[in-house]
Amino acid sequence: MAQRCDICGKGPAVGNRISHAHNLTRRRWLPNLVSVRTVVQGTTKRLRVCTRCVKAGKVTKSV
Repeated sequence: MAQRCDICGKGPAVGNRISHAHNLTRRRWLPNLVSVRTVVQGTTKRLRVCTRCVKAGKVTKSV
């Protein structure tokens, strides 16, 4: 499944893991996604949203 926020589109960031001996290997920073039930155009849908969007109020949770 794609690690991407359905609201802002935030995805994985890539970079290097650096050991003490300065060996470089590739690594990924994954966004903190949560599955949220929300109302979209009158219907309840389940979206994968980053916690930054949830905290900012860009998503209205449905009960």
